[in-house]
Amino acid sequence: MEKVSRTYKLGAINVPALRVVDLQIEANEYVSIMGPSGSGKSTLMNILGCLDAPSTGKYYLGGENVSRLNDNQLSEIRNKRIGFVFQTFNLLSRVTALRNVELPLIYNNAPSAQRRAMAEQALEQVGLADRMNHRPNELSGGQCQRVAIARALVNSPSLILADEPTGNLDTKTGEEIMAIIQSLHDKGNCIILVTHEREVAEHARRIIVLSDGEIKSDGRNNPR
Repeated sequence: MEKVSRTYKLGAINVPALRVVDLQIEANEYVSIMGPSGSGKSTLMNILGCLDAPSTGKYYLGGENVSRLNDNQLSEIRNKRIGFVFQTFNLLSRVTALRNVELPLIYNNAPSAQRRAMAEQALEQVGLADRMNHRPNELSGGQCQRVAIARALVNSPSLILADEPTGNLDTKTGEEIMAIIQSLHDKGNCIILVTHEREVAEHARRIIVLSDGEIKSDGRNNPR
C-alpha cells in the first residue's frame, strides 16, 4: 500500500477511517492487525481483501495495482487469489459442509467432479473428512469454522484474511483453529489476521497496531 486513505461520507460530513497508510507485506508472511473499535482495522482489511477501494493512494496485490479495478475485476481477484475466514462463519445453513466449500469453485465455473474432489481435499485438510455431508446446524462452532477455513483455501489462494476467527469460540476450540491457521502458513500461505485480542495476535510473526486510522506500531514478534 502506498499512501492509502479511506474517507466515508455521512451526509455532508467526511469521516476519515484510514489516514495515509504505507504498508508492505511479503508473500508467506504471517501478520496480525490489532486495534480497538474505530481504529480502522476493518477498513484496512476490506481494502486488503478487495472488498473496498481506497479514496486515495495505491494498493498492489502481487505486483498488480488493484486499487482502480472495476467491480467485476475485483470479484475475480477475490475468488481466485484471496480466501476469507469470518468470525460468524458465513455458511449457508441449508446445504452440507461439502456444498459450502464448493461455492467458490462454482463461481469459478469448475466442472462438478473437480469441484467435489477439491472440496473433499480441503475438508480433509482441516480434519472434517467424516463431517462432509453434515449441515452447519449439525456441527459445533469449531467445526463450522473449520468448514469456513476449508472454503477459504479451496481455490489455493495466495492470501488468507482471517477476521476475528476465534471470536465466537471457546478457548480450547480457538487454539485448535489457530493451529490450523499456523499449518496453512507453514504450507506457504500469506496470513493476515485481524483481531482485538492480544493473545490471538501473538500467534503471528509480525504485529501491526492501528489507532485513529494510522499505524502506531509495526514490529516483529516471537510467536508463543
